[in-house]
Amino acid sequence: MRKNKESLRASILESLKNRKKSLPRPTGQPERPQGTLIASYNVHKCVGADRRFDPERISRVIHEIDADVIGLQEADTRFGERTGLLDLRRLERETGLTPVPIAGTRKAHGWHGNVVLFRQGTVRDVHQIKLPGLEPRGALIAEIELARGGSIRIIAAHLGLLHRSRAQQTRLIVDLMTDGREMPTILLGDLNEWRLGDRSSLNTFQNAFGPLPPAVPSFPSTLPLLALDRIMANRRGMISAVEVHDTPLARVASDHLPIKAVVSLEPPDTETEVRSQAVQA
Repeated sequence: MRKNKESLRASILESLKNRKKSLPRPTGQPERPQGTLIASYNVHKCVGADRRFDPERISRVIHEIDADVIGLQEADTRFGERTGLLDLRRLERETGLTPVPIAGTRKAHGWHGNVVLFRQGTVRDVHQIKLPGLEPRGALIAEIELARGGSIRIIAAHLGLLHRSRAQQTRLIVDLMTDGREMPTILLGDLNEWRLGDRSSLNTFQNAFGPLPPAVPSFPSTLPLLALDRIMANRRGMISAVEVHDTPLARVASDHLPIKAVVSLEPPDTETEVRSQAVQA
């Protein structure tokens, strides 16, 4: 327990140090970047930082982000017969975002609360993965052919609160990546890991995703100190720097801030890579 507290304290101090180097929070909606925008958002069952249940605010934040693909966590009630909490039909009319279809549920939006919404494309394959651990957790894997060009595999996950469970869950996700295909893949979601260094359960992902991108604090939304939410890719240079979507509405709509990154689906310049390797040799 003492080691856990020390790790958490180190994470908070690191976040505070990085915040001092950052620019002030924006007061309005940021300009949408060019390219394929990917986002992740734990909507906290539509309960805001003010403890008020308000799905409309969540929908407005999703509208603000204006992503091409977005993964949501906690979009359903958790216990009993899971029920979706958002008006997805209205959201689709207003944003063009369509939910990836899932099987075996009647009222739920997603799989263990995980929802993937995408704009203008075709879903080629979907897998609903039950993750190991003491809590009911899952990952939704969707292969999407985007209308603007390129195909992408999205792994949307919400990992457990216990370190032992996260260790099991990360190993399973990495095993799922070893299918012999080199499809551009994005892992996103609330990975619930605040530890830094060797004790982080996310280090397992380096086997499939390479060095982890810098952590971006997104929790709690009113004073983000912990980088619980992550976006990572299986190809170097595929995603831009991950940023928080930090607006006045996002700070109150959920206890997490959304995170986002621009994705490039252009194939790597093989000739350039060969030249680079030759120079290094």
